[in-house]
This record gives sequence, C-alpha cells and structure tokens, in this order.
Amino acid sequence: MEKGPVTVIGAGLAGCEAAHYLARHEFSVRLYDCKPNKFTPAHSSKNLAELVCSNSLKSNDVYGNACGLLKEEMRLLGSLVIEAADATRVPAGGALAVDRDKFSAYVTEKIAHEANIELVCKEEKVLPQGPAVVATGPLTFGPLAEDIAKKLGGCLAFYDAAAPIVSADSIDFSKTFTADRYGKGEGDYINCPMNREEYEAFYEALVHAERALVHDFDKREIFEGCMPVEVMAARGKDTLRFGMLKPVGLYDGNGKRPYAVLQLRRENAEGTAYNLVGFQTNLKFPEQKRVFSMIPALQNAEFLRYGVMHRNTFLRSPEVLSADYSLKTDPLLFFAGQITGVEGYVESAGSGLMAAAALALKLRGQPPEAWDGETVLGALAGYVAAPNADFQPMNANYGILRPLGEPVRDKALKKRLLGERSLARVRAAARSIEQKLSRR
Repeated sequence: MEKGPVTVIGAGLAGCEAAHYLARHEFSVRLYDCKPNKFTPAHSSKNLAELVCSNSLKSNDVYGNACGLLKEEMRLLGSLVIEAADATRVPAGGALAVDRDKFSAYVTEKIAHEANIELVCKEEKVLPQGPAVVATGPLTFGPLAEDIAKKLGGCLAFYDAAAPIVSADSIDFSKTFTADRYGKGEGDYINCPMNREEYEAFYEALVHAERALVHDFDKREIFEGCMPVEVMAARGKDTLRFGMLKPVGLYDGNGKRPYAVLQLRRENAEGTAYNLVGFQTNLKFPEQKRVFSMIPALQNAEFLRYGVMHRNTFLRSPEVLSADYSLKTDPLLFFAGQITGVEGYVESAGSGLMAAAALALKLRGQPPEAWDGETVLGALAGYVAAPNADFQPMNANYGILRPLGEPVRDKALKKRLLGERSLARVRAAARSIEQKLSRR
C-alpha cells in the first residue's frame, strides 16, 4: 500500500519529528518549508526547528510532571527533538532548557544527513494529497491558511507571546541570588528579588504601560499558558506574586524569602544571555525597557530581544481530525503540531511522532496501534479528536490521563503510578510498532 514519497509540510518541531521518524523507517520523504525564501513574523533563523518563544521544554521530572513524563515517552519512541534537546541542554534546574541556536542546528544537521529526506525550500500553497503530514504550525499563513480554512471549515485563533532576553553582562548580580525553587537543581536560576515597595512601584508601572497593537483580528483569545505578564497583572495586585513572581521556595543568602522575585534562566550554553522567565509580553519595546528596568537587578539591562506577541491558529480539530491526527475525510492526510490544538514545544513534537507512526502503519498495511488515555501521547491525541463545543489548546497534564483503577490519595505516589503505567504501555507500543514496520 506504500505510496511514496510522503509529503511533510513544515520543518518546525512536529514536521522534523515526523519526517525523521518516517525516514528512519525507510520511507522516502519530501520535507517542504518556506525558509529561507520567506519567514513568518516570529521566525528569523535559517535553521529548521527554530524555537520562537522560550528556550525551555519545561520539566524533566519523569515521575513528578506530565511534561517530563511525555518526554520520556518520546525518548522510548526515538524522538529526534528530545535527542537534540538532551544534547544541547543548558543548566535550568529541573527543567530541560536548551541553547536554542545549537538545538536548531542539531536538528537541521540530522535532517540534512538523512538519506531518505529531500528538503525542499518552497512555500506550499494548497493542502497536499495523502500520504502527507501538514505541520505548518500556529503561524500558518497566506494561501495555505486560506486553503485549509476553505476545505476544513475555518480555524480558531488565539494570541501567543514571547518573553524578553537580556545580556548577562548588563545584569546587576550584586542585587541577585542564585537558587532553584525548593532547592531542586544546582543553582541554575538567577533570582532578582523585590521588596514590597519595589514590587508595588513595578506593578503600577506595568498595569499602566502602553501595549503594542495586534493586527489581523479584533477578537483576542489569549491562551492561558502564555498569558502576557501585563494581562495577568491586570487581574489583581498580588496575581503576579502567586504566578511568575512567586517567592515560594526561594531564599536569599541570608535565608530570607523575598516579597516577589523574577527568575532569569540561561538562554545559551555560554551564559551570555538570560530569559525573563514567565514574562511573555505585548508591551511596546520602549515600555518594556522602562518598566522591566524597574526591577533592581535589571536597572541597566541591555535587551537582546524584546518580548513579542503573535497570532497562533489552530484547527477545529474535534470536527475534522481522528484520534491518530488524520483527517476524517482523508485517512492518509495527517496534521501535527500546534495547528492541531496541542500546546507547547514537546506536545507539538509528540504529535508529529504519533502522526508519523500512524501513517507508517497505514502505508505498510498494518493495523493501528491501540493508543489510549493511559499515556500522555495517547491522551493528547484523544483530546484533540474528542467532541468539544469549546475546544481550546491543551498542554500535557495529568488531568487528561485515564484515572488509576483505585483512588490514590498520596499525590506523589499517584503521579509515580501513572508514570509507571504510561511507560510500560509505551515500551510495549514501541516494540509492537517496530515489529509491524519491520521489512524482515
């Protein structure tokens, strides 16, 4: 039943993951991307798998965090994205953060040296015929976006935001302390404390700062997980102190907990740039400089990149997609990545793996793998296909997993049991898929 080559549109995380998975299982792949001939408003690097917002892939705790569990599921399936992240990681406590340039270069080199992948630098303007995977991301634009909207009944939209990056040598380290929350990690975060007076002055400036205009849409649907700091602040004076500026679990050299604290995370392996953790923003650039420099340690900060806000689009997936990410009307045409309604770097790449595995099985005439809600990969796939009148993007979380058979009150034990069950299921699935795809 093989029809080759397989078309993959979009060389972001999901597209590269899907192309690499198919290629290493001996499928010929044509991977299309508009770079370097054209860039979206949020992209600037010529490399593939460019990280646009944060350089963090979130927690690496396999048995304490759903995204950490998802990463381990993907490792068991041979994920290129997680391999690249592990190889280019920078210190970030319990999180898996990467040097974004080295990460993208790693993925680009892997794709370039894969004999079964032909990289085509061309903008595709219509939905392809199957077999294909469309992984054009949340910034899908132009004729292709119009064709998708026309053929699939339109897209939803929300706005996503990125945090600023500052130069390390412009940080006043005399007004910081190094520590990871609750002592987890090796002191990978730079903490910028504020006392009550400093915080209240910062808060007042933030809520009255001038925001940049966002064009294209009148209705602004902002995903909760990427809420701009100024929007979060508008909810109440102490909202930030229970969010990105929370001091819980952090103590300075004198054992004192600050009133509020901004964390800085290393942006590259050399430690020359730091990301303002959780400070996604849509403030005008001069306002970012003015307001964020009110944080004592950033008084003289040099901003290497200001925060930006951009449009993200996603399908009405429950109406058009099956639980293997294929179109209900065309079982050999798949979608993957944030355009499906999974939210986050790791989740996007994971959907690329799932789509590629499902497509490979169909092309080899093999029965599908029975993924279910016991794994994060399966639960996310099930979520995007489940009937939902108010469908919104979803991160990896324990709430989407199938409950354990017996109630477990101990939260840590419950997470471990969910993780052990998931990984056992993925190990079995990985063996099953490899046997089905084997040409021997």
